Amino acid sequence: MHLTIEDLTSLIQKAKKAALAAGKIIANTNGANLELKHKVAGENIASSVVTQLDHDAQSIILEILYPTLKQYDLGLLTEECADDNSRLEKDYFWCIDPLDGTLSFSKNEDGYSTSIALVSKKGEPIIGVVFNPRTRDLYYAIKGNGAFKNDSKFHLNKSENNHLTLLYDQSFLILQNYDSEIDLLKRNALELGFNEVKLLHLGGAVMNGISTIEFAPAIYYKHPKKSDGGGSIWDFAASSIIQSEAGGYNSDYHHRPLDLNRVDSTFMNHKGTMYSSSESFAKKIAPSSCFKSDQKN
Repeated sequence: MHLTIEDLTSLIQKAKKAALAAGKIIANTNGANLELKHKVAGENIASSVVTQLDHDAQSIILEILYPTLKQYDLGLLTEECADDNSRLEKDYFWCIDPLDGTLSFSKNEDGYSTSIALVSKKGEPIIGVVFNPRTRDLYYAIKGNGAFKNDSKFHLNKSENNHLTLLYDQSFLILQNYDSEIDLLKRNALELGFNEVKLLHLGGAVMNGISTIEFAPAIYYKHPKKSDGGGSIWDFAASSIIQSEAGGYNSDYHHRPLDLNRVDSTFMNHKGTMYSSSESFAKKIAPSSCFKSDQKN
């Protein structure tokens, strides 16, 4: 089914409504009171944490978006439901993460969000909507039509910063070669004229990706590895279209398009991920393949 710009405009309005509705539930919940449970996911503890709030947020999103599945013949992939493979059969599918950064939310730390994307069967993100319940910021984009934050244009601004910001989540801290990684990152940054590298921890992959625009010059990446993990499709689908439409650059770790409809899994560990406020220094800054591809990140 071919989606017109009118179709996409209607769909993004529904996605915005759904994200705001889920965000309202999240914002009105005390994370400290949540009972943390564990599910089968990647090896990193943050990726395996789930709460009733995740399910409640997902329910309100699906209540709003479910009618569009039939109306537009869409598939569905959402974090808290089993993959029914409709994403491999339909021309487009909704890709939903009701609460990215659950562990951070439970600790009242920055970095959690609600993320909704519309992705083509080829794995190309077409619509992205992200709501940050902590700041009440709504980010959204339609491919080819720019990115927006709270209805204002969202784009890279010229920065006077002489430092590079490395955005990272909990998984970065358990890299087998963490010290060497940071040393190489600093050397590469110096060669590009940066005085230093500042490290900024955010809990969820979604806000880390988007924040490469807001903290530019900035970078966020995950190495390829053999074991399951490295985030999932729903961690990158919405943020990738918002970030690129805002003027940023994202790819897999080897600077090829993100694989956002992997046939054999929803995990992204096989190719890794890369977000940067600049393509040119992303290709220079990222540590080389001298590091093992099966690191625990």
